[in-house]
Amino acid sequence: MITGANAGIGKETARQLALNKNTKTIYLACRNLEKAKIAKEDLTKATGRNIFKIIIMDISKPKTVKNAVASLTESVDALIMNAGGTGGKHPEKINDTGVTAITASNLLGHVVLVDELIKHQKLNNVALFASSEAARGVKQTGMKRPKLDNNSVDEFISIFNGEKFKNNFDAMQVYGWIKYAGTLWMSSMARKNPDIKFISMSPGGTRGTQGMDDLPFIQRIFLKHIGMKLIMPLFGLSHSLESGAKRFVDGIDNDEFKSGAFYASKENVLTGKVIDQSFIWKDFNNPLFQKNADEAIHNFIN
Repeated sequence: MITGANAGIGKETARQLALNKNTKTIYLACRNLEKAKIAKEDLTKATGRNIFKIIIMDISKPKTVKNAVASLTESVDALIMNAGGTGGKHPEKINDTGVTAITASNLLGHVVLVDELIKHQKLNNVALFASSEAARGVKQTGMKRPKLDNNSVDEFISIFNGEKFKNNFDAMQVYGWIKYAGTLWMSSMARKNPDIKFISMSPGGTRGTQGMDDLPFIQRIFLKHIGMKLIMPLFGLSHSLESGAKRFVDGIDNDEFKSGAFYASKENVLTGKVIDQSFIWKDFNNPLFQKNADEAIHNFIN
């Protein structure tokens, strides 16, 4: 199952997975039925395999996630939590669960999805969360490392509901904070569920993704069409859609990737070989921080 599978890296990941004859079914988890149908048709033609099934869920709305899991008639072997982005036109807006739009679309819905799959015994082997190098900071792109005071439950709650940022809500920066918290949550889940592998994997600086489409016009044009395509490749800061998706495919297939770890590019680049990010920032490997992030996001569910 791949969330956000109708376009960009989610769709490309589905295509690559379908090329493996051992893949029997791929669930395209999408919020828009018409776009999902187009993606399914494209993928069927591109791969020559009729193995794609549509499942409708809006990852930012927990009720639709629960309904989608309830509709599943079989379990899934692998889950790729790809949906996300910068939170739409109003990333700071609080939804009915009490979190910001950017938290809901990147993290909260995926937490609900994993919880529901486990509760109903519908997740067998591996769960992969699409994290980002932004979670540890990317100096070359101006994305600062999240600077938390103490990584307490209350501080994570203030990140999820936006209070931490007050009147200085920069979606590009907040995105990194949410990915940091989500990565810690995944590590906590790995300890609580030793029979399932939990991997956080960054796709790197991937061209052709949909994550920047809701940014202001000038910022979107510069980053997506000038920076990502012309400038960033020169400095190892962006690679192809195929390369980004391959990281996800490898993440669920390669036994070298260990449960509870976060894999992303080496420091100062967004491409190339992935490494365990705790060697760059030890906070990723802190069990207390992991537990606190997990407890904090569940505060908005329970």
